[in-house]
Amino acid sequence: MLVHPRDLADRMSDRQSSEIYRLPIDAARRKAREIIGQAPQAGYIAIVENWRSLPDGRIEFTMRRLPAAG
Repeated sequence: MLVHPRDLADRMSDRQSSEIYRLPIDAARRKAREIIGQAPQAGYIAIVENWRSLPDGRIEFTMRRLPAAG
């Protein structure tokens, strides 16, 4: 399995509060809108990052929880 530098950096950083999704384009858009529209929970806000198109046509993106501003 080929490991990309970004994948290694992500694993080494503090990413316990993130989820990776790989979905068809329409489902990815719906999921991203759902995540963005969520109210902050337990002092954390969800964001979508690292949106990219995969060779099979699906979209891969990461949902990450960050501390909400005070």
